[in-house]
Amino acid sequence: MKTSKFQQLLENPVFRSFIAFSIFRAFYGVGILVVTYFLSTSTEGGWPASIAFLLFSMVFSRWLFKRIKGRKGTRDESESD
Repeated sequence: MKTSKFQQLLENPVFRSFIAFSIFRAFYGVGILVVTYFLSTSTEGGWPASIAFLLFSMVFSRWLFKRIKGRKGTRDESESD
């Protein structure tokens, strides 16, 4: 049976990783915006605290996504055995 181009695209690991990262960034991004708004309006730190938090969140989100992606890869390998 011939698979469609869309089905081939969905089976592509690069595309699947891109979609997973996009979904992760969407949810994570909303959380970051809420916390940043709270920091800039409700605390004494103001904008400097918000900027520091945003810089930290950039590094933290990459680390977190790599951990999530690594855990999924380990689980996929153990299921194929």
